[in-house]
Amino acid sequence: MHDPAPDTGLGSFATVLAGELAGAWTSTYHPDRGDATAHDALTNDVWDMNDVADTLARHAVDHCAVLTRDDSTRLFIAEGPGPGEGYLIAAMAPADAPAEAFRGVREPDGITVAADPFSAAEDIHYDLLPRYDKALAQVRTNAARLETSSAAEPENVVMTWSGDALVVDKPDRDDVVQALTDHGFALDSERDVLVLPGDDSARQATSVRGAGHRLSELGVGVALRNPAVRPAPSTTPVAPPSPPVTSPGRSR
Repeated sequence: MHDPAPDTGLGSFATVLAGELAGAWTSTYHPDRGDATAHDALTNDVWDMNDVADTLARHAVDHCAVLTRDDSTRLFIAEGPGPGEGYLIAAMAPADAPAEAFRGVREPDGITVAADPFSAAEDIHYDLLPRYDKALAQVRTNAARLETSSAAEPENVVMTWSGDALVVDKPDRDDVVQALTDHGFALDSERDVLVLPGDDSARQATSVRGAGHRLSELGVGVALRNPAVRPAPSTTPVAPPSPPVTSPGRSR
């Protein structure tokens, strides 16, 4: 069952098209409200950087339609810029994905179709929706990766001063160990630590900078720490010296 639409070319086209597409789709018509920005909330979600986006940037949308599938997939429909130029149809970006998840994902650019909902349904099925499904899968993968990385505790390598040397507990990751040994840290297998000697302070500083840069590329931070201050062992208090004893004087 489709939403009721006024008897307009666009509204009727969208209603028939919804019935021709595979799956359960509903059609919602958004009429002319006499405001050039009335439909900005819809056009801002159009997932296109090609012809549809260019047309929307050049021409105000006074009315449009949105088709929604039961899995929340949305298609935006607007009239072409000139008489008899058919309709513009573009996928709409998922509303629940963070903006960062779209980075590096190619937009599933829209299409222009003739005013025939039957042929338009074929164009959408074989052309637009496959690109949309591919782009959506990439966005979902990126969103999951972002969620996982934000939930994970940040990984750090702690370099602790031991005299003039820097000591690091041997990391579990081989690539982190490699980054440290490549920049002057040596493995002390008896203590299972990596040591960067401090006999040449300038070379040591260069090694720390180089290791820090490489570790950053691996997504690992660096923290420099002084050794924990240990309390001095308890000692028996020393008794203060006794005052001198004066012999009492003799009476005369």
